[in-house]
Amino acid sequence: MMFDQALRGHASWLDFAGTTPRKLSVDRWQADADDGDSVLLDVCTGPTLDIGCGPGRLVAALLARGVQALGVDVSPEAIRRTTARGGIAIRRDVFDLLPGEGRWHHVLLADGNIGIGGNPAVLFQRMRELLKPSGTVVAEVERPGSGLTVGQARVRTEGTLGAWFPWAWSDAESVPADGFFLLWQKESAGRFFACWEKL
Repeated sequence: MMFDQALRGHASWLDFAGTTPRKLSVDRWQADADDGDSVLLDVCTGPTLDIGCGPGRLVAALLARGVQALGVDVSPEAIRRTTARGGIAIRRDVFDLLPGEGRWHHVLLADGNIGIGGNPAVLFQRMRELLKPSGTVVAEVERPGSGLTVGQARVRTEGTLGAWFPWAWSDAESVPADGFFLLWQKESAGRFFACWEKL
């Protein structure tokens, strides 16, 4: 998997059809949670599912805070790195059966993972299945006013191109989050975050 190469520290970009490639924040993913991540972490006071956990910095940070957390990722390298830093993670697609469905207090969609599957409306329907009543989705989003963009993306790593897959970008106001109420939007360390409560 091309994301595995990125997780091993290779300089990587996400090519999104029709836009300028975005350099993936590989160094930040590999490091410990930072001040920007604290916006996400501070919300998570109960059992938390980190979707697309990558190398597990958020899972490890939550466990260090005494919060039950489970990482989910399709990348074997992500699972290996998460467990190596003391986190707990399973290799699975978010749309597959997951432990504790309907009982999670919080779901994290950090590092652009609100784009998983290329259809935020479908992704948020899945979040409803995973969360308990009044549970929250805490996500990293685009700058306000960016709108919603849906299309095809691929990972490019040091000259190697991966296969195209569906992806999306969205600011908080443009996320089609039926069945959720947008609680807040925040900026921290040049990153943008939002939190939705399940109705």
